[in-house]
Amino acid sequence: MYMVDNNEQTPQEMCGQKCPICGKDTLTLRDAEREVPYFGIMYIFSMDCSSCNYHKADVEFDANQEPSKYELEISEEKDLKTRIIKSSTAKIKLGRIGSIDPGATSNGYVTNVEGLLNRFKNIIEMTRDNAENDSERKQAKNHLKKISRVIWGSEKIKLVLEDPKGNSAIISDKAVKTKLKIK
Repeated sequence: MYMVDNNEQTPQEMCGQKCPICGKDTLTLRDAEREVPYFGIMYIFSMDCSSCNYHKADVEFDANQEPSKYELEISEEKDLKTRIIKSSTAKIKLGRIGSIDPGATSNGYVTNVEGLLNRFKNIIEMTRDNAENDSERKQAKNHLKKISRVIWGSEKIKLVLEDPKGNSAIISDKAVKTKLKIK
């Protein structure tokens, strides 16, 4: 989960904590801070239980951020390397393919566009494999083909990241940031 570079502190670990799910003393807490250009200090937190495999992770910025919306058109291979910071309160939309919504089990993470596309692929593959009818399977297969074409650079798609707490970002000069209108 943690990427080591010159601007990142070594993660702190606390082992043997009580798990909120199974109640055993097998939970490991990790936290680290990292300097993010244009944002300042970001904190990365995670919890992992070796008994029940419970996992929770999140990211949060040191300074209060305003609700934000980022849009990025993925149109070329170098866009796949664009860094994404997603907090547990963020919603991600990928064109007309679908979205990853925040919720009680939502995690925060740091990834890149390619990693995010692979997350979408995994979700769609599970949907395809569990589909109850042919039209659902066909739609899933079409979405998987579209994501593959985006990864290969032969098709464009719009990525939207919305965070009411402002703890998420797309780190790219191509990304358009606006204030998120909260309904």
